Parts: sequence; C-alpha cells; structure tokens
Amino acid sequence: MINVGVDLHKTQFTTCVRNKDGNSYFQYPTTADGYASFLRDVSVWQEDGNRVRAGVESTGNTRYFKQRLEECGVEVIAINTMKFKVVNESVKKTDKHDAATIAEFLEKDMLPESRLCSQQSEQLRRLLKVRTTLVRSIVVVKNQIHALLVGFGIEDEKASLQSKRGRLRVQTSLVRAGIELAVQPLFDTIGQLESNVKHIEDELEKLTESDSVVKLLQTIPGCGKIGAWTIRAYTDDISRFTTSKKYASYAGMAPWVQNSNERVRHGKITKRGPVELRTAIVQVVMGMRRCQKVTGEWNLMRKYDLLKQHKGSGKSIIATGRKIAVIIWHMLNKGETFNTGLMYNKKLEQTTERMKMVV
Repeated sequence: MINVGVDLHKTQFTTCVRNKDGNSYFQYPTTADGYASFLRDVSVWQEDGNRVRAGVESTGNTRYFKQRLEECGVEVIAINTMKFKVVNESVKKTDKHDAATIAEFLEKDMLPESRLCSQQSEQLRRLLKVRTTLVRSIVVVKNQIHALLVGFGIEDEKASLQSKRGRLRVQTSLVRAGIELAVQPLFDTIGQLESNVKHIEDELEKLTESDSVVKLLQTIPGCGKIGAWTIRAYTDDISRFTTSKKYASYAGMAPWVQNSNERVRHGKITKRGPVELRTAIVQVVMGMRRCQKVTGEWNLMRKYDLLKQHKGSGKSIIATGRKIAVIIWHMLNKGETFNTGLMYNKKLEQTTERMKMVV
C-alpha cells in the first residue's frame, strides 16, 4: 500500500509518498506535462503490485486532480478542510510538511472526507455564479445612473430603470439635460448584461428541463426558477442527508450548541453551509410572504407573524427558513409535491393562543 499526501496549489503540487521504506517527496507543476509526469510515477508504483491511495485538500482544482487520478485506478480522498485543522494550525507550515501530514493521516484512515458534487450540479453552480456576477454588475451600473440623475436634479424613482420603457423615459430626460452622451454607454452596458443574463437562464432552463427535483421545488409557493435551480445545484443528492436536521445543518441554518456540565447554550445559526443555498431558502420564505392571498392562513405563516412580533423579522425569517429546509428534505426524499393541505390550520385561534403560551 502506498499512501500519497498531496499539497495542491494553483501552479504546483507537492506529494509525500509514504510506504514501508519511509517518506519520499516530489514536486510537479500543475500543467499537462506535470500531471503526466505524476501519473507515470503512479503507473510505476502500480506495476510493482502496490495499491495507491491519495489524499488532497478540497480546493478549486481538486475536482480535476481527482478525476485524473481516478482514471488511473487511484483512490482519491478529498479532505474536508473545515474538519481537518491539523495543516492550517501547524506551527511548521511548508508544502512538504503539509503533504507528509496528509499522508500520515491517510495511512491511519483518519482523514475527514469531503464529498464532491455531481458534474451536473457543478455545471449548474458555475452558471448560477456567472449569473449572480452579471446581475450585480447591472445593479452597479444602475446605481451610477441614479447618482447622475440626482446630481442633475432630474426626478428619479427607484424602479425607473427596471424596464426598457422606464429606461427610455430616463434617456429622454437626459437628452433634454444635454448629458445623453455621458450616460449612453451605461445604458448600452445594461442592455448587454441583461442579454447575457437571459442567455445564462436559457442554458439553465435546458439543463433542468427534465429534472424532477426542480419541478418538485417549483410547487412551493414563492419558489421561482432561480430559487429552484439554486436549491437543486447546492443540494445535489438529497439521499446523503439521513435526517432533515442534517440537511438544515448543511444549509447552515442550525444554531450553535455548547453543552458543558449542566450548562447548555444555543447561539446564532452556524452559517457553515453554502451561502447560496441558505440565501435561496430565505428567498423562498420572502416569496411566501408575498403570496399572502394563498399562504396567509397557513399555520407556518401564522407562526412567522407571531415570532416576528416577539423576535423581529430577521430571526423569524431564519426560523421559518429552517422549517422550509425540513419541508424540502421530506419533499425530495419522498418525491412528493408541496402539500398545501398540511400547511393549513383550521383552528387558527386555538393555535395562536397556544403559540403565545410557548413564546
């Protein structure tokens, strides 16, 4: 058995090859030639009858590195850096020492493994991140135009730039003020960015056209396509979460718990999971609030309103979001659509009084 600890960086990676004879160190560039050289060495070890395992920290290029090694029959463990602080907190911080530490823990089967998402989820995540970047760029350009309007004393409204018709009215006002040449490139930029966003959304639509998970998520009132795509991408395989609590914890919506002796303390939510997933779940809650004609009489929303009176909107949104995460877990595990019947409470007055007593 040969255990290989890999300290992977952007331009190079250092390996510690650990076997019965001790440790050997090698360094390769992260280029086509570098990967080929490393794989040739791996082939030599395998030809000698050795089983090869490798451990590598989870970074931006870990997926590619893992894929190349697995094609050669090497078992690769992507390390969960949140649970493996030995490298980061080491007094001696060198590439060789980090690789040796990984190899040593790999030999003892003590590396906490990080599960990489599927190729489809990875593709969805990349497209969603590009879309987020484009949308933020649109907001920046719009804010610049709003500032110009205020500076020239032109009447401005918050939603005046949201539609093409509104932007046309603003452009007409700028022509009258004689500054259309200064801001025309900004309007052209908005048009180009919105076109790119539409193109990204069309690609996302194609990728999830036959995705049953996205269809289930869109049955939740207040959950649109963007929210469904995001939850689908960052949830990946729901079966890896054995309970709804673990899924809510993965989303970072579970509270900190400190239990020592007879003292138990609960803090704020951990925020340990993907921020995109947590944001999408919060947006679902806000979408439910906007659909009050449908959701206003639900027990879930009544509890939200009651908690908001005592704890404020922020805590009530997060608390409701955690319940939404539990609902999503049950929906995806059972393959069932959102059941509005379970959300409706016929005894509203009794429920309200009971909740007041609990609070």
